[in-house]
Amino acid sequence: MSSYRTRTAHFFLALLVVLLDRWTKRTVAARIAMYTHIQIIPGFFRLTHTENTGAAFSLFADSPSHWKTALLIGFSVIAMVIVSVLLWRQARALTITGIALSLILGGAVGNLWDRVASGRVVDFLLFYVKQHQWPVFNLADSAIVIGAGLLVIEILFHKSSTDERPGI
Repeated sequence: MSSYRTRTAHFFLALLVVLLDRWTKRTVAARIAMYTHIQIIPGFFRLTHTENTGAAFSLFADSPSHWKTALLIGFSVIAMVIVSVLLWRQARALTITGIALSLILGGAVGNLWDRVASGRVVDFLLFYVKQHQWPVFNLADSAIVIGAGLLVIEILFHKSSTDERPGI
């Protein structure tokens, strides 16, 4: 596959993540009132419309700092540039690394879009068991976490050509 087609495949996957993220957030914002719950799987999963002014898992959400949003936007832009450069350098399409970086890029763009437009990110997926619950998150967050997980798996289990030499 040519480098042009490889890049197209990677950036198309990132674009798909952004479009799905935008669609789900707009749908939730239009159809579910703020802080309202819709039970999907009783005792395990519900849709809950919230907005997060902080980073992942509401980190820094309660900070009164005027610079918080600007710092989060700046960090997102830097991360997107780094991931884009890494994707641009990918020689083969649809490798674990390429898919992971595409998911991370798409998720970062999705959340950055919200943060630039309104200073907050729409979250709506809530998983819980009894009184224990995971922080509310969105599709972009999921793409970032899945991408990061794939990168960790690739790093831990990838065999380089030097690992495959016969023992002496």
